[in-house]
Amino acid sequence: RWVLSLRCKGSRNFMSALRRAVEVDFKDKDKHKSQGLYLLTTGIPDQETHTISSYVAEVCRGFDLQLHVCLFSILEDVDSNGIIPARYANSIETATALKEIAQAANGRFHWFGEAGM
Repeated sequence: RWVLSLRCKGSRNFMSALRRAVEVDFKDKDKHKSQGLYLLTTGIPDQETHTISSYVAEVCRGFDLQLHVCLFSILEDVDSNGIIPARYANSIETATALKEIAQAANGRFHWFGEAGM
């Protein structure tokens, strides 16, 4: 069951989007057999990785929820609109951080680039 699509307009404020998902949209969690969130991104979240990992580990246990992360090929210095993000990391640092977040939430990490998966 697809519950919602959250977009962090003009930023990568992942914590705000995740809080909305788990505190508002999953309030009727007992009605669902399984729940999962999918983060589709082109870069690293604005918040520090350890902060997000701690939050998702706690939340996902409380909701029996998994967070899966899909990283799409990123541009090295700017986003698709030509804007430098609030928090910058190269492609390897970004992939490492997002993989850690997915693992903290018992989810999967996928990295897609021009060459495929």
